[in-house]
Amino acid sequence: MLWYQSLKLVKTLALTHGGTCVWTRCAWERARGLSYSAANGIIGKDQRIGCNRQLSSLSKSFEGNGVFQSPIVSHRRTLSLSSHVPASAVSTPQPGWYESFADSVPVQLTQDLLINVQQVTGLPWWASIICTTLALRATVTFPLAIYQMYIIAKVENLQPEIAELAKRLRYEVSVRAKQVGWSEKVARFHFRKNLHRIISELYVRDNCHPFKASLLIWIQLPLWILISIALRNLSLSASDTASAPAVQDLAMGGVLWFPDLTLPDSTWILPISLGLVNLLIVEIFALRRIELSKFQKYATYVIRGISVLMVPIAATVPSSMALYWFTSSCVGLGQNLLLRSPSLRTVCRIPKMKSDSDTPFRDLSAGLIAKYFPRK
Repeated sequence: MLWYQSLKLVKTLALTHGGTCVWTRCAWERARGLSYSAANGIIGKDQRIGCNRQLSSLSKSFEGNGVFQSPIVSHRRTLSLSSHVPASAVSTPQPGWYESFADSVPVQLTQDLLINVQQVTGLPWWASIICTTLALRATVTFPLAIYQMYIIAKVENLQPEIAELAKRLRYEVSVRAKQVGWSEKVARFHFRKNLHRIISELYVRDNCHPFKASLLIWIQLPLWILISIALRNLSLSASDTASAPAVQDLAMGGVLWFPDLTLPDSTWILPISLGLVNLLIVEIFALRRIELSKFQKYATYVIRGISVLMVPIAATVPSSMALYWFTSSCVGLGQNLLLRSPSLRTVCRIPKMKSDSDTPFRDLSAGLIAKYFPRK
């Protein structure tokens, strides 16, 4: 009991304001030895009284700010309370989803790619960003765009056959409904079910399921996000002296009206140009000779809104990101125009569609002029 009380007193008085515990080993060991001897009857009654007096004098010396003031103290050791507090009781802030993604392995690899391209080529950062965008677009997204057009052409060429089969199926279902006595709702259900089966068989026969045409967006969108986040990380770390010299050069790697690629474009030239190019891409798609479906019309309005929304967003991000977005949109516009060329479509073995034109660029310019500059 004596040992427990002395130990409790030592722990209580040794606690300082800074969260550390000052532990006096000599006094602690002496108190432990005296209490142990008294408990086991090793010392006599008179000696036990002397022991109590020494412990009393030891308690009186525990004054002040929690540091032992007794002259018997020979050395002290500072212990952190963290060793006595369980790890579950210590709350550490967890990074959000964006911070976790910005520090992920794919983003880090993309950053390394951008830095290595700039170091190997020796180009300034603005030229390195443009060249990297052109290379990725030419080697990754352009072949996927050709494949997308190939699938779209085969699906469009199936539409006359699908329409003929649907007409025949509607007649057969109507005859069967009269024989069996189906209601209009039941007949419509069987018609849609069998038509879906027939269309699926045609897609399998020609190996042109429309989902394959969406492969481009599933590759292009993640690539766009990775490069954007990588450029943002590089722009934020350019002012850090511990960063690599190539990263620090990003602050002086601009050109013309945006000499600092780590700052937003205050003139709004890049953001407005980005919005105009994106809107032009949308309008070129909307001027197709075939009639757009209801879903395609809604999607066109949504993409128009996103194109306008990208203008203020591009004005708040570093110029490196805005330059990449503008370059990527310009390359995308060039790819869309190039894929309208009959010569290229022939070389790439894209099937000829009913909506194709022998003079696509003339028809496109005429359509834009008629839509936005009508004659009075």
